[in-house]
Amino acid sequence: MSKGSNTPVPTTALRVELGWRTGPGVPDVDASALLLVGGKVRSDADFVFYNQPAHSSGAVRHEGKRDAGGRVTDSLLVDLARVEPTIETVILAASADGGAFGQVPDLYIEVREAAGNTVAARFDNPGATVETAFVLGEFYRRQGAWKFRAVGQGYDSGLEGLATDYGISVDEPQQAPPAAPQTPAAPQAPAFPQAPPAPPTSRPAATPPPPPTAPSAEPVRLTKVTLTKAAPSVSLTKQGGTSGAMRVNLNWEVRKQFSGWARKLGRPVAMHDDLDLDLCCLYELTDGSKGVVQALGNAYGALDRPPFIHLDGDDRTGAVATGENLTINLDHKQYFRRVLVFVTIYEGARSFADLHATVTLQPQYGAPIDFSLDECMVPSTVCALALITAEGNDLVVQREARYLVPERGVSPQRTVDHAYGWGMNWTPGRK
Repeated sequence: MSKGSNTPVPTTALRVELGWRTGPGVPDVDASALLLVGGKVRSDADFVFYNQPAHSSGAVRHEGKRDAGGRVTDSLLVDLARVEPTIETVILAASADGGAFGQVPDLYIEVREAAGNTVAARFDNPGATVETAFVLGEFYRRQGAWKFRAVGQGYDSGLEGLATDYGISVDEPQQAPPAAPQTPAAPQAPAFPQAPPAPPTSRPAATPPPPPTAPSAEPVRLTKVTLTKAAPSVSLTKQGGTSGAMRVNLNWEVRKQFSGWARKLGRPVAMHDDLDLDLCCLYELTDGSKGVVQALGNAYGALDRPPFIHLDGDDRTGAVATGENLTINLDHKQYFRRVLVFVTIYEGARSFADLHATVTLQPQYGAPIDFSLDECMVPSTVCALALITAEGNDLVVQREARYLVPERGVSPQRTVDHAYGWGMNWTPGRK
């Protein structure tokens, strides 16, 4: 499509894919959407982006990034049938982090039918130079039907300038309040069970997440940290995330019918509706005690006592607003020596190869930290996600994104323990 042209689109679930070619010196790019009435949002809840990934109507959802051999995509799922009748336009925008769009090669926006993957519209690089944000396209209503227009309007004021132009109020990250002096009691060493307890008769209920886009008096925060292979670590202290609760979230979606490694062998990999991924972590405290937090064996942990880490209830949807969640109590960060967050496939698949997963660490104070997993090309059932290590008074988050392949008869937990030298004794368990 050329700039300014339009085309009808089906009123179905559509995947809007923002794509570009990455490389040295290429800024990171993020997709976002704004739902407008009379050219403005009704509230900050009508802005869908990396820190607010789902609209309350369910019509727009930010799916996240995927890197396949240097071709990066960031996508939005838009269900036009669920867009509220008062909404006239859905703006599709892009913002560059760490440079201008003139440094982003092969930029495009593509609209596909989510079910059949049929391309409905495509608009290539609008001739960007110094712009740091773009309105690339928009869905709009015309005589009861939806159309897509290629827009190509640039901003040199970044995502903040674009958002405020449409009525969004933007705030800086909240800083942690000064810590009150206290003398905490020495932690009791949590015992690691040599044999798992009997499975519970009922699972503890998952803590319901807050509505993802509920209107709030608080302005939205645009700051974030994205970890990559080139820049894999970040200090929580430098980000202001030194106290309060930090939530570690894993969400995922099934994208392909056959995995890369299995396709080479000519074998399909079964993916089932009852896919069950388990978010877990190994911990080591400063007193030398070690353990695991996981659903297996009912080892859910605790926030008010060692290990100061708690696992929410099991999730099988992978949804952005829920997914699997760990909470780490940073008010007791002085007790942490290292924490390794990992994920295992409990049932429903034989490999991570068919999954697109995103990890987000959301401190109570400071900017969120996120990264996507690389494409899995090995028959892996366990992936080390992030390693959090104490360095003096600081905690450093390291992106791992490391797929491991257990040997025959070796559990995923024992495999990740061996890879990182945790040195624990393992016994069979169930949930």
